Amino acid sequence: MSWIRNRPVGLVYADPAAACPGYTLFASVRGGHATLLDLDGRIVHRWHCAEGSQYAHLLQNGHLLLRTLPPKEAGGLESIGGSSGALIELDWDGNVVWRYDEPALHHDYQRLPNGNTLILVWEKLPQEVHDRVRGGHPHEEDPERMWGDVVREVTPTGQLAWEWRSWEHLDFEADLICPLESRKEWTHGNSIQQLGDEELLISFRLTDTVGIFRRDSGEFRWKWGPGVLSHQHHAVLLEDGHVLIFDNGPHRRRMPSFSQVLEVDPASDEITWSYKSETIVDFFSFFVSGAERLPNGNTLITDGAHGHLFEVTSAGETVWEYLSPFSFASRFGVTPSIFRAHRYAADHPALAGRDLDPADHDELNRRIAAGESFFERLVEEDADERSLT
Repeated sequence: MSWIRNRPVGLVYADPAAACPGYTLFASVRGGHATLLDLDGRIVHRWHCAEGSQYAHLLQNGHLLLRTLPPKEAGGLESIGGSSGALIELDWDGNVVWRYDEPALHHDYQRLPNGNTLILVWEKLPQEVHDRVRGGHPHEEDPERMWGDVVREVTPTGQLAWEWRSWEHLDFEADLICPLESRKEWTHGNSIQQLGDEELLISFRLTDTVGIFRRDSGEFRWKWGPGVLSHQHHAVLLEDGHVLIFDNGPHRRRMPSFSQVLEVDPASDEITWSYKSETIVDFFSFFVSGAERLPNGNTLITDGAHGHLFEVTSAGETVWEYLSPFSFASRFGVTPSIFRAHRYAADHPALAGRDLDPADHDELNRRIAAGESFFERLVEEDADERSLT
């Protein structure tokens, strides 16, 4: 959506008969909390984390798995978008029950059925690989050797169980860095999903590529996107085998910048469904963002740059819409951005027996309903909140 100075906050529209029932979880990028909303846009639960909460996800047991703020010093990694210092698991009351500290951690993760955790990390490319990577443009802040993406599986005790180095399976002729991006890193992975026991789905922002690779050989069996996608996020496999993608669109060739959500069939590379705004400039998020297919066939979209969450039907009709009232300081200035949001059904195991009474947050809900916005200071500065003026 286009930004307006006096924008509304909180729930701005809902069609209860058409929206998918459930609770929506989101966390502000570089914020200090994760927030759970009911369908009326009321806060029903919050988790606070002293190390920050950039992206959060509910586990089956009701615990919250989240990425923290970037480390203070990590050899330059702390300045790359999506950087985090640790992955932390909180119980329902906000107590830390597990953590994995890794200064090269970034973007996405997945708790696996065996109890291990899948993560994305950066590693320096070998010199011979660095020298062969094509595309991008030199920048004064580029490291001596660029960073590459690695997928790791770690055990509950933090031991390495398996890993995949992207550069061992990429194509120097096809996997080109966007010419408008620097050569700080090759691919900039921003989503990872294990598919059963044999394959994984990954998204590479800087090469406009999503792909499925085999766990045993590490080789890609499907790669798609260049010429169609532009710096996408959040590739996720649907039940019918199609892949849903949030296509950010900041560096499109020969056309204006706009965002869209695409559903593609890997068997044919056919786009089987798409969403974009009829007024093209009203839907554009140049970074973060995501899309999630809901049980009733609707799609929950995170217009991340604007802190804008909305749900659309298969016909593209908006049936639920929420604007985050929380903003914070970032390298882009003050922003309400959200990396990704999720909707959980009322009967989800994580919510069983939980207190989800919005009255427990009555004062904050009242202030948001009255149109009040909040500026969140960095957690290092005590993470207090004050009204925006």
